[in-house]
Amino acid sequence: MSAPTQIRTQVAIVGAGPCGATAANYLGLYGIETLLIDRDTDIIDYPRAVGMDDESLRSFQGIGLAEEMLADMLQNIPLKMFGADGRCFARIRPSTREFGWPRRNIFMQQLAEGTLRKGLERYPNVRPMFGHELVRLEQDGTEVRLHVTGPDGERILVRADYVVAADGGRSTIRTQLDIPLVGDTHPRKWVVVECDNDPLDAPYTGLHCDPKRPYVCLDLPYNYRRWEFQLVPGEDAEDMIRPERVRELLTGHVPDPTALNIIRARVYTHHSRVASRFVDGRVFLVGDAAHLMPPWAGQGMNTGIRDVTNLAWKLAAAVSGRAHPRILSTYDTERREHAKSMVDLSDTIGRFMSSTNHWLARTRDAILRSLTIAPPVRDWLLHMRFKPMAVYSRGVVLHHEEPVAKKTTVGRMMIQPEVETADGRPVLLDEVLGTWFTLVGYGTDPLVHLDPESRAFWDGIGTRYVSVVESRSSRAPGEHVVSATDTVVVEDIDGSLRDWFAQQPGVVAVIRPDRYVAAVSKPLDLASTTTELERLLAPSVRGGS
Repeated sequence: MSAPTQIRTQVAIVGAGPCGATAANYLGLYGIETLLIDRDTDIIDYPRAVGMDDESLRSFQGIGLAEEMLADMLQNIPLKMFGADGRCFARIRPSTREFGWPRRNIFMQQLAEGTLRKGLERYPNVRPMFGHELVRLEQDGTEVRLHVTGPDGERILVRADYVVAADGGRSTIRTQLDIPLVGDTHPRKWVVVECDNDPLDAPYTGLHCDPKRPYVCLDLPYNYRRWEFQLVPGEDAEDMIRPERVRELLTGHVPDPTALNIIRARVYTHHSRVASRFVDGRVFLVGDAAHLMPPWAGQGMNTGIRDVTNLAWKLAAAVSGRAHPRILSTYDTERREHAKSMVDLSDTIGRFMSSTNHWLARTRDAILRSLTIAPPVRDWLLHMRFKPMAVYSRGVVLHHEEPVAKKTTVGRMMIQPEVETADGRPVLLDEVLGTWFTLVGYGTDPLVHLDPESRAFWDGIGTRYVSVVESRSSRAPGEHVVSATDTVVVEDIDGSLRDWFAQQPGVVAVIRPDRYVAAVSKPLDLASTTTELERLLAPSVRGGS
């Protein structure tokens, strides 16, 4: 038998779904040699994941694809919850755009994957290998070796510095690494039914907490609609997806079930599980390979997109020498606990909506109706403040003790309001932050507070410098402040950044490539802040341990 063909790369990604393709786009953007391996040649041509939040859209903005994604979405779609009596008792439609994008959007996964794959064509350093299947993985302290079979049975040995496992809930890589998924599998199964000739005028997502049979009804783009029905004890899963049984499930929900063009009817089992570790040597689990959750919070894919946005810049930094490889361990530190919180949220919503006890269901409805009369509760629901936000207390973040009156956002995602550029254009903040680290000063130029050694460090890793000034603070109408240094100057259009910095212990923020706040500093402390962050990122540069 002839020796396998060998391919050498810096990063190999296994799985070309939304998470894998997003990771490949980011690594392409960062200039990293990348292979994207998937056993399928084509995108699965039906909807799967359907909910996208503002954080994911911000991630796609980072790779220049947010507008293309939005072109195929229903934006800012309401979520309505209906009680046992069929009446709506809660309506969720967030109107705020804290991170620059609508918070609740409906999309179709196959279209999003097409956009992501098209985006890869921009990067000559990213090589797709579709129709190739991973057979075996092995690693040591220097590399990972992937034994791959091509579409015609040819053997290929991929040697990579690092591997991203984005190969789904039945991950081959996770299984071969013997990483357990900790959690539960829910006993009740669900039938998912989709049609492409939507018969309903119901432009929202409906969670119907009907104790007789809980179900979900979703309005999808391009005249598609989805129903998800919980099966009751005694119903056979395979029997329930026969055409006549599907029509029975839809009876009473549509005018004429026989007139629907059903494109899919499948049975799903819900899992609530998180991998015991996200990092194993030089291999990193992301998305469904790392965590599985019921769909009720619409956070399965979104949690995976957060994973790859967190991981990609760290991989790029380690491979390119801009940071010590040990920062890669912070991927698990920062992401695993937040993934658990998203699983818990999904479980809570599922328990809440899927009760089949009539007395408990009506009691639940009465309590919730009375609670949502109160403005704070109504506001909490309306703006989705029940969604746990990622807060990184350890990792590539620098926390200092502060006065109780100050509420720092170190370890949280930076807000993204519109700012005005020197040529008078309103743009979202990220458009001026660049693709890597950014020092942002409010009312000050961060560059003027850096000593030569600190400036050398930030310049060496490709940092951008931004100064935010108050809106219309120039000397004359139409005149904009221009920096005498390499700093980009923008105006704070609506005061959002003024208010944000007013809550911080300093007026200079260090923003990571994934738009999380790594540190906030007073101008006089910026040199020492730089030294501490340098030790986190590249401890070998200036005598670090």
